[in-house]
Amino acid sequence: MSNRLSQNHEVFIGCEADFDAAKIVLFGAPYDSTTSYRPGARFGCRAIRAESFGLETYSPYQDKDLGELAVCDSGDIELPFGDSAAALKLIEERAGLILDAGKTPFMLGGEHLVTLGAARAALARYPDLRIIHFDAHTDLRDDYLGVKLSHACVIRRCWELLGDGRIWQFGIRSGDRPEFAWAAAGHTSLHRFDFAGLAQALKEIGQSPVYFTLDLDVLDPSIFPGTGTPEAGGVSFRELLQAALQVLDSANVVALDLTELAPNLDASGASTAVAGKLARELLLAL
Repeated sequence: MSNRLSQNHEVFIGCEADFDAAKIVLFGAPYDSTTSYRPGARFGCRAIRAESFGLETYSPYQDKDLGELAVCDSGDIELPFGDSAAALKLIEERAGLILDAGKTPFMLGGEHLVTLGAARAALARYPDLRIIHFDAHTDLRDDYLGVKLSHACVIRRCWELLGDGRIWQFGIRSGDRPEFAWAAAGHTSLHRFDFAGLAQALKEIGQSPVYFTLDLDVLDPSIFPGTGTPEAGGVSFRELLQAALQVLDSANVVALDLTELAPNLDASGASTAVAGKLARELLLAL
């Protein structure tokens, strides 16, 4: 293991590779200080790791096995709660270290604001970066209760870095009317309710570098209740899996994340199991 990262921690199943040998590097961003409804996403990355040992390393969906890959789980970043700017800086540094080593960073959240730190790192190294965003929520507010560094504003902050025509959003079914109007003005390509239009988006993106951010509340809460802001009318697990695999099969994904599991909000553990299986499938598809 490289001395650049410590590995004194529980790892995701099948992700025991040394940092220097790995092609993909997992890391956790346990942060939920701006969660606007139900907190608990800070515990998501740890829960996904712990429950991953209830999974097999083999995927019948893809006929692939994590045992055949070189993945390093580099553990969680220690983040300062109450200081979003400082937390984002630490996330940016971890993602940047992984990118500079020629590897793909895969971040486990954490609330969705953590995406901003990793996206900054990717953009610094890939100036032509695009973002593909799966979510129930627009996340396009300019501020939330006067706060600009909020999970409700994360895609708006990303847009300020990228500009028009470089963000595609899918599964969106919640947001203020001005957010939908702002997107419709050409700032983002927003697709409501499902993944219709994904194939065309991938064609438009081509081989431009992509940051793929997947907020798990895109799933219907009947499937995934363990999240901070559940929204009825979401997609199924199979619909999400098919769409995510389509992205990873077609796009040049240089970094990605999986956010907004709050395991304390689902005592059954089903939401954590769903998140863990999706993490496995994303790793294999990479």
